Amino acid sequence: MRQTVTPLLEMRGIVKQFPGVRALDGVDLVVRAGEVHCLLGQNGAGKSTLIKVLAGAHPIDEGTILWDGEPISFANPQDALATGVATIYQELDLVDGLTVAHNIFLGHERARGGMTRDAEMNRAARELLATLGHSEIRPTREVGSLSAAGKQIVSMARALSRDAKVIVMDEPSAVLDADEVDGLFRVVDDLRASGTAIIYISHRLEEIRRIGDRLTVLKDGATVATDLSAQDTPTSELITLMTGRTVTSVFPRRTEPVPDAAPVLSVDSLARVGEFTDVSFDLRPGEIIGLAGLVGAGRSEIVETIYGARRATSGTVTVGGTTLRNGSVDAAVGAGLGLCPEERKSQGLILDEAVYRNISLASFSRFARGGFSNEAAERRAAHDAARSVDVRPDAPDRIIRTLSGGNQQKVVLARWLLRSCTILLLDEPTRGVDVGARAEIYSLIRELADSGVAVVVVSSDIDEVLGLSDRVLVVAEGSVVHDGPSDAIDAAGVLDRILATHDHDKEGAA
Repeated sequence: MRQTVTPLLEMRGIVKQFPGVRALDGVDLVVRAGEVHCLLGQNGAGKSTLIKVLAGAHPIDEGTILWDGEPISFANPQDALATGVATIYQELDLVDGLTVAHNIFLGHERARGGMTRDAEMNRAARELLATLGHSEIRPTREVGSLSAAGKQIVSMARALSRDAKVIVMDEPSAVLDADEVDGLFRVVDDLRASGTAIIYISHRLEEIRRIGDRLTVLKDGATVATDLSAQDTPTSELITLMTGRTVTSVFPRRTEPVPDAAPVLSVDSLARVGEFTDVSFDLRPGEIIGLAGLVGAGRSEIVETIYGARRATSGTVTVGGTTLRNGSVDAAVGAGLGLCPEERKSQGLILDEAVYRNISLASFSRFARGGFSNEAAERRAAHDAARSVDVRPDAPDRIIRTLSGGNQQKVVLARWLLRSCTILLLDEPTRGVDVGARAEIYSLIRELADSGVAVVVVSSDIDEVLGLSDRVLVVAEGSVVHDGPSDAIDAAGVLDRILATHDHDKEGAA
């Protein structure tokens, strides 16, 4: 890592206020050229507001920004880009219908006489992609056809096309599998070696250890620690700094064995052509089954088919002795199933509706009589459900878009509690959720299981699956390759089974 005497970027005493909220309360951040500076904090700590200030999207109310030691201000995002600050947001702002090259040069197209110079942009895009080690991405390809990892690379190329000296990466690995994360880190290493500064935001502490140089921690809109070593600072210290409390045990332990009862859910030879095949398992009341595997292995497709959101090619799903109608969400919900989807913002929430309305969605008929709804009863019931999972702030009329990721996830859980579900299907329940809220969600899941709710958990985090589950199903290439108690296998064992299946498939193809 190359360090300079004068930091490339300094943010001193940054204050940003919104009506009724002091989002940033004196934040300090110092970033040097040629380093990966990791920004940590719980959802709501101020990270998103800080990077929007840095990107020129929000003006500051107090404080100073220095660039190469000189004061500077960004009136808008174009000012920040012109200076050399590029931001890659968690929800990528690419245009799917445009080509890779047109996305890379969007807003600063190569043109002459009012006509875009496509050949020149394609050549320049090809050079940028080669610099990032991804020559296989064609500049003429539509961005919408790329994988999540490919889109990340295009976003990085766009940042480099602006000659960025500081690149902000907000949760860049959230939708990537293990191999794609390795590729992302190789690109980050190359950028660091070239002298580019990276501000890296992630909830995954193991990533911070692998890629980071220094750390800054935010809590409640203020800097609580800075200039920490990414490799040497103990995890317990980071958690305490972020949450203000000591988290001694992330995964709550089961206090009683799984009841020896008849299965509440039976999946028999379930298959969907091109996605998964011959999936069978029984789930008892109070049991947590985890589906472990790589992104694309078929785990999400399995739970969505159980829920009726996808139509099975063959096989059955039985609840309480009754076989559910194939491809019917109504039948699944009526039988007591609830799904917390992987993409909660696009699939699980109405972002511009109030908290209480998002909670009551699956139970709306309960509050309707003679064509009219009893909104007071709906609001009371939703409020009680929100309090039962400790949604913060305690404000049922608040628009859900304004809540942190962890509290949005709690709202989805509250929805199914209000519906009195007996079976919960949780797909990536802690994606984009900070470490403090993650521990709270783990406790909620365990409490639900202890109360008799049967749970299926899908997660790309193998440690999460093993820590939460009573039983683990390892899914690889669309097949269940292992089914056994969670305490009888470790993360290495899960990966061994996945890799063995992958190698076997390659031998068969050869």
